[in-house]
Amino acid sequence: MIIGIGTRRGVTSKEVIYAVNKALRQINAELSSVSMLASAKMKENEAGLLEAAQLLDIEIKFLPHDVLNKFDTPSPSQAKRFGLTGVAEPAALALSNNKELILKKKVYGRITIAIAK
Repeated sequence: MIIGIGTRRGVTSKEVIYAVNKALRQINAELSSVSMLASAKMKENEAGLLEAAQLLDIEIKFLPHDVLNKFDTPSPSQAKRFGLTGVAEPAALALSNNKELILKKKVYGRITIAIAK
C-alpha cells in the first residue's frame, strides 16, 4: 500500500504519525503493509513530514506537479490554488501498483491522507 499525504505548512511529526495510524485503523490495515509514503515535491522540506517518515521507518517520495496532475482525483482539493489536482490521492495513486484508492482522502487536523494499492 502507498499512503499519500498532504499537509499544511509547519505540521509536526506527531500530527503526521497520528493521521497515518488513524487512516490505517479505518481500513483495518497494519503499518507493516505500507510500502511507501508519497507527497508533492513542494513538501520535500516539510520537517514534520520528513521526521515522521524517519520515525515510521518508511521511505517517502516527493512527486513533481506534472506527475500528480496526471491523475483525476475523486475528491475536491485545496491544492488547486497551487496548480495541482490534489496531493494525497494523486500521490498515492501515482506510486501504487493497481492505481486503486482503498481510502479516499480523509482530513485529520492539518493532515490529509489517502491510501492506494
